[in-house]
Amino acid sequence: MTIASSSPPSRLPLSSAEGAGSKQRTGRRAKARESGGDGRLAAVFIAPALLGFTVFLLWPTLRGIYLSFTRFNLLTPAEWVGFDNYVRMVHDPIFWDSLKVTVEYVVINIGIQTVSALAIAVLLQRLTQSAVLRGIVLTPYLMSNVVAGIVWLWILDTQLGIGNEIISAIGFDHIPFLADETWAIPTIALINVWRHVGYTALLLFAGLQAIPNDVYEAAKVDGASEWRMFWRITMPLLRPVLAVVLIMTVIGSFQVFDTVAVTTAGGPANATNVLQFYIYGAAFGRFQFGYASAMSVALLVVLSAITVLQYRLTRAGQSDLG
Repeated sequence: MTIASSSPPSRLPLSSAEGAGSKQRTGRRAKARESGGDGRLAAVFIAPALLGFTVFLLWPTLRGIYLSFTRFNLLTPAEWVGFDNYVRMVHDPIFWDSLKVTVEYVVINIGIQTVSALAIAVLLQRLTQSAVLRGIVLTPYLMSNVVAGIVWLWILDTQLGIGNEIISAIGFDHIPFLADETWAIPTIALINVWRHVGYTALLLFAGLQAIPNDVYEAAKVDGASEWRMFWRITMPLLRPVLAVVLIMTVIGSFQVFDTVAVTTAGGPANATNVLQFYIYGAAFGRFQFGYASAMSVALLVVLSAITVLQYRLTRAGQSDLG
């Protein structure tokens, strides 16, 4: 009787198995070195921006929060006073008047700028997409706030301004645009609308470019008018971009300073004494850096609350395109 012998299963030689494991370990080490190299390269590129953020934003913010609890005038060491600056701010009528003036400016500026920018963006998108026209629309934004303020100060001068000369030629009396309490804030708001509306319009124009033309073509086939397409297609699909633009413009409007500084310097009779100008006067005019820091922190809190509220109400993080 013969017993059949079974051969053992074939296996790789020991040297081959060791070689395969060595190659796998080498590959893993190479990938680790490659990822480590990418991480170091990324750190090199991020470092300048991170350094700038830390030096010019994070540290001043933390320093300002600390100073808001002190009495500090640059000449003596900061003296801790707790919440005294905030109590003073709550009972300061000029602070509340400055806040009211600032809110008035923001409402006028945002209202007119948003409507005008949206109209310009829609016209650029629906009628023409000429790069030349886009450049012309953006031209005022290339001018600094200080230069724009000085130019309009000359144009609107009550006695010699060309704007008032034109008004006089038409048959009306000269208007003290920047010297009258009633006209001052609306005039400053319109100056800044003129400068920023082109940039805001191009941001909205970029959002309009993301809306598919097929949607408009389908609406035309169904007989929809341009006005109906604007309200039923353009506005809903543009909402996320419009929300972000509103958040940016509101934050920028609350920080108005340059135009006021070169045109009215807070006058007449504090009619244009916006919050940023009042903070500047407290810090660099009266050397009350602790109190100015407290008002700055209050403004930071207000802007943060407004931003969160706007983001939630406008559903900026959601899109109807997908």
